[in-house]
Amino acid sequence: MIAHVINPGSSSVKLACAALAPSANPALPGQLRVQLTRAELPLDAPPSPARVPALAQAILALTADWPAPDAVVGRGGFIGRVPTGTYRVTEELAAYAVQGEAGQEPPNLGGPLALAVARGRGVPAFIVDPQSADELLPEARLTGLRGVTRRGEFHALNARAVARRAAHEVGKRFHEARVVVAHLGATTSVTAFDQGRAVDTTGAGADGGPLGAMQSGPVPARALLRLAAEQGERALAGLASEGGFLALTGSANLRDLEARAPSDPEVQAAMGAFVHQVAKALGEQTGALSARPNAIVLTGGIARWDELMDRIERRVAWMAPVFIMPGEVELEALAEGAGRVLLGLEAAREWTPPGVVRGPA
Repeated sequence: MIAHVINPGSSSVKLACAALAPSANPALPGQLRVQLTRAELPLDAPPSPARVPALAQAILALTADWPAPDAVVGRGGFIGRVPTGTYRVTEELAAYAVQGEAGQEPPNLGGPLALAVARGRGVPAFIVDPQSADELLPEARLTGLRGVTRRGEFHALNARAVARRAAHEVGKRFHEARVVVAHLGATTSVTAFDQGRAVDTTGAGADGGPLGAMQSGPVPARALLRLAAEQGERALAGLASEGGFLALTGSANLRDLEARAPSDPEVQAAMGAFVHQVAKALGEQTGALSARPNAIVLTGGIARWDELMDRIERRVAWMAPVFIMPGEVELEALAEGAGRVLLGLEAAREWTPPGVVRGPA
């Protein structure tokens, strides 16, 4: 099977031709064999909904020599609170993705671009594990304030892909395993997967997660109230993109921070806080599972910082085997999500707009 993969960003569209084959291990049918041929479409300006037709034509031209696809798969954005999984892209989904405030975000163009390119190739279009995926347990959603509930958004695409890989590493199918994933980058999230479902998460950005390269991490409620009184909505941006290592050291550049670490007390203090917060969040999410996890995964850009990963592993290895998977595997995750549908391992989900309930046809 062949899938063409589209992952739009602010400065380029990452592309891949994925050759997909069934697992070589009958006991782990979800462990697909994937071979990627990568390409990139540079952009002179961030993509926008109005540019989707032109971008689709550029992608069709760039990939004209690739093997004909059986499907086209794009990055999923914010399409309402939905379970994780692979969704068939319809006109309705593509239109919804580019509406509202999040419609200008590059990931929200993945579905519309996939649909436009798929029509040019005469094949179906999919998105995988959209960013607004939210499948918390009811008890994880409820808070002690009436009318205030928690949202379950996290780094769904990469976290779910590495959780699946860790499950396979310990000889289990993803839907039989318990895995806790810490995605550590500019923003962070720590998520508990129980039998394939993200049953709880710290959240990401302003909503939670340990401190990251630019994310503040947990802040005491009284301090948050003071910030809100002083800055209003501006405080949310500070929590998501002006905190963490950037606020504590003046830099979010990991190579710079790693070079400064041996002699800079500010960097050393930030490192200590980071390790403590990540270890604590991993313990918290372990407690959300039905039993001890089969694996813990450390992933994201900060997972390339060996000293930090070693310190976290020493803190949490008593809980479960720790796997370090640096960076992200978004193109592979998109290809695998399409592959599981194309190979008949799971059914494509059908999306409905938020608030719409559809009965039997």
